[in-house]
Amino acid sequence: MTSPIQPRLADLDETLFMPRELSWLRFNDRVLQEAADPSVPEIQRLRYLGIFSNNLDEFFRVRVAEVRRLISVSRGSTRQQAKDLLAAIQDSVVASQRDFERVYNEVMKALQRRRIYMVNERQLEPNQAEFVQQYFTSTILPELDPILFYEGQSIPVLNDESLYLAIDLVAEKRHTYAVVEVPTDRLNRFVEIPRRKGKSGRVFIALDNAIRACLPQMFRGILSIEEASAFCFKFSRDAEIELDAGITESLIEKMATSLKQRQRADPVRFVYDGSMPRHLLDFLVARFDLGKYDSLIPGGRYHNSKDFMSFPRIGPKYLELKPLSPVRVPELDAANSIFENIREKDILLYYPYHPFDYVIDLLKTAALDPAVESIRICLYRVASESRVVDALLNAVANGKRVRAVVELAARFDEAANINWAQRLTEGGIEVIFGIPGLKVHSKLLLIERREQGGLRYYSHIGTGNFNEKTARLYTDFTLLTYDQTIGEDVANVFDFLKYTYKRPEYRLLLVSPHSTRPAILDMIDTEIRNARKGYRAAITLKCNNLVDKQLSLKLYEASEAGVEVRLIIRGMCSLLPGVPGRSDHIAGISIVDRYLEHPRVYVFYNRGKPRYFLGSADLMTRNLDFRVEVLVPIFDAGAQRVLQDVLDIQWHDNQKARIIDPLQKNEFVTRRKKSAALRSQEAIQRYLATGKRPRYPRSNMLPAPKRR
Repeated sequence: MTSPIQPRLADLDETLFMPRELSWLRFNDRVLQEAADPSVPEIQRLRYLGIFSNNLDEFFRVRVAEVRRLISVSRGSTRQQAKDLLAAIQDSVVASQRDFERVYNEVMKALQRRRIYMVNERQLEPNQAEFVQQYFTSTILPELDPILFYEGQSIPVLNDESLYLAIDLVAEKRHTYAVVEVPTDRLNRFVEIPRRKGKSGRVFIALDNAIRACLPQMFRGILSIEEASAFCFKFSRDAEIELDAGITESLIEKMATSLKQRQRADPVRFVYDGSMPRHLLDFLVARFDLGKYDSLIPGGRYHNSKDFMSFPRIGPKYLELKPLSPVRVPELDAANSIFENIREKDILLYYPYHPFDYVIDLLKTAALDPAVESIRICLYRVASESRVVDALLNAVANGKRVRAVVELAARFDEAANINWAQRLTEGGIEVIFGIPGLKVHSKLLLIERREQGGLRYYSHIGTGNFNEKTARLYTDFTLLTYDQTIGEDVANVFDFLKYTYKRPEYRLLLVSPHSTRPAILDMIDTEIRNARKGYRAAITLKCNNLVDKQLSLKLYEASEAGVEVRLIIRGMCSLLPGVPGRSDHIAGISIVDRYLEHPRVYVFYNRGKPRYFLGSADLMTRNLDFRVEVLVPIFDAGAQRVLQDVLDIQWHDNQKARIIDPLQKNEFVTRRKKSAALRSQEAIQRYLATGKRPRYPRSNMLPAPKRR
């Protein structure tokens, strides 16, 4: 892979922090590494290319848009710093795009060795060309609405993230330009066509290439076309949603209006086929009024490679990753009630190794159980066909009181959540939208059940959403507990979300924006004091992102005091591990594999009485200060042991772990000679199935903390 860009940013102490945007780009390069790995099955490599592209789309719509806004509103050194950062982003993205094109060509060759062919319009044999012409006329053409550009014509509003063809037509020896949207939202991007005569294998043509093969047919009767060529491009627009403070509209109406405004937001990226003629590119740049701070990214012939995420499953099975068998939890499969199991001891679930069905079963049981009186839940992102929602509606039908906190501002799921809120309300569920200015990101479920003459709480606190689909793709923990103190705290969180003027006191939970930051800082300070007294002091932090500067500075202080800090960070990490004299005792890894690592787990050694927390809060300023997040302490010894074993297995991964160094070069952890290969996600599945920990190879990352 291309070496990381090393920017010089005005007025930023580069010995302390890496800009989070550049760190995020390093994470996406790790995804591209998976696509480049020849040991990964070919169709899975193609899907990694799709994930890389989809990630980059969101990066521009969110991160780059923020930098552009900072340039527009800032002055002096702050503005210069933002301009330097935008330039560094541009350089890094262009370098990654070159890597993407190279990897794409490698994957296409690997597919050809498996007799899977992606052809373009110039490679069609006569029988294939005839099929494409017929398919175009019967299926594609009715979906196309080309726009011809004339003098003085108003500029059309193009859809964010849709794929377009810019068409260069030569008619009567003059150039005429047109644009047409490739209808990938209605038709499959990849069309299977007849194989070549006498050849075996499967052959596909991209929808955009099928259109290229038939360009003149779109303009028949309009122009006498002498030449026609088409080049892909797409926009990424600013995805920020602004809600004014007026009270004349409901929150749902405001959100719906803002979603429409998003479609007209300023473009932040214009990606185009690098072979596009200069006269056509100049025409588009002028016509769409692209400015100097809009990122113009030249690429290959194909864009919207995120469509590779849904490339057809065409077999044989060895072309994709072999599924890992789900691990059943015997006590939850027993005939007795799930409430009895939770009363007996805390239950720790780990998706997708454990089935998400257990949470569905809990909700279905609660919906039918006569002793259950109420259900409260936070919904952030739910599946399009949600059994969670079905169970909640059934609970209402069975006479339960149900309250759902729906986060309308869940980015890119806003429209879906508006629809869910309306459906829940129509079904008799009390729907609330939380607190203006505080996104509700907590993963909470609270069931009230009448037992022995009183109400008792059954609580769910997790690291992931109530979403059956992502529970098969993301790793996440869920704690199911009968601890009544935790239940009272969870009830207080729900009361805070409804009665926002209240400021509850929490006895065990850490709740943002109230107590998470001070509690984490206090526990780091405890480790610092212990290290200075000569005791063993250690911290393990596993999360998606570590970019909060106050916490990073505190971790530097901990390292200087001798606290051994282990970081397992999937995405952005602004802290710089391994800097002599500052972060010698901090080491970090990032794991990218078949599942997206999504949990947040924080462990503090605490003089041999470790404190374990899991929950929804990343170590970002927004999660600590501007969201409603919940971390729960883990008291059950068995659950603590599982958490520790999982963290240790991941720390010793020598197959899919990359070292987080000060430049984030994405070097893999080195497997020492005579050490066993350890791929943590597969090892965790075996561990949960058998209870046996793997034999760890010697770690070359972090020396064992000294014991007193």
